[in-house]
Amino acid sequence: MTAPIRYRSPDEDSARWLHFPFRDGDIVISTRSKSGTTWMQMICALLVFRRPQLPAPLGDLSPWLDWLVEPQRSVFARLAGQSHRRFIKTHTPLDGIVLDPRATYLVVARHPLDMAVSLYHQGSNISRERLRELTGQQEPARPPAPRPPLHDWLLAWIERDVCPQDSMDSLPGVLWHLSDAWSRRHQPNIALVHYDDLSRDLEGQMRRIAALLRIEVAVDEWPQLVEAATFERMRAVAPAVIPDRSGVLKDPGAFFRRGRSGAGREVLSPDELDRYQARTRELAPPDLLTWLHRGGVDQTS
Repeated sequence: MTAPIRYRSPDEDSARWLHFPFRDGDIVISTRSKSGTTWMQMICALLVFRRPQLPAPLGDLSPWLDWLVEPQRSVFARLAGQSHRRFIKTHTPLDGIVLDPRATYLVVARHPLDMAVSLYHQGSNISRERLRELTGQQEPARPPAPRPPLHDWLLAWIERDVCPQDSMDSLPGVLWHLSDAWSRRHQPNIALVHYDDLSRDLEGQMRRIAALLRIEVAVDEWPQLVEAATFERMRAVAPAVIPDRSGVLKDPGAFFRRGRSGAGREVLSPDELDRYQARTRELAPPDLLTWLHRGGVDQTS
C-alpha cells in the first residue's frame, strides 16, 4: 500500500491521518475550501441524527481533523468520545488520507471559479492574528501587500503554476484534489458529489447519500431533513452551523455569502474564460472537466 502524501500549510497538516483510529462506519468529508464542506457536514448530520435540531453545534459534531488550530490530542479525544456515527471534515485530497475500508469518503466538487470567488471573499473575513495565535505562527516581518481587485486576483489565480502539495487552494491544487478522487470514483466506499447537483436537487442528492451510507430514513422524516439542509435555513441558524468554535472569523454572519453558482463566470470576459478552460485542460482529464463544468452528469458514465 502506498503511503499517503503529506499535505501541509501554515494551519493544516495531513500527517494527523496516519495516527487516527478509524471505526466501522466513519464518514470522511474531503473537499477543497469553499466547495460545499459545511453543506455536506450538515447533510451528514441530518442523516445521522435524523432530526433537524442537532444535539450540538456542527463544528463540535464534525471536527476538522487536520486543522492545527486545535491540538491533535484534543481532536482525537473529542472523536473518541462520540457515540454516534462519526463524520469528519478535511480539506486534504484522498491521496493524503489513510483509506480505510470501514469508512466512506465523500468528495464535494464545485466549479473552480465559483470556489475561487468565494475563497477571495472569505480571505477578507479571516483574522490572521487569531490564526497565528492559535497555530503558533510568527508575526510577518512586514504587513502583507494589499490584495488586488477580484478580477485581477482571479486572473492571477488561473495562471499560477504551483505544486498542489504547496498550495492546495490554487487551481492546480483544486484540480489535483478532484482528479485524484475522480480516478477512485468506482471504489464502493468513495463518492463524488457536485455542488450544483445539491443546488438543483437537494432531496435527490440526500437520498443518494443516505443510500450510500446505508442510512434508512422514514418517508415522513424527509421533508423536514431536506428543509433543514437548504442554504436559506442554514444561514438562518448560522451560529450553530458555522465552523468557527475558535473565533477565527471576523464576522461569522458573512460566512454564508451567496450560495449560488456562476459568480466566477460573471467576473471574466469570454477570452478570459477561454484561457481558464485551456488551463484546466492542462491540469485535469477531459471526462472530469465535462462533469465538473456542466454538472448533473452521472459520475459513473
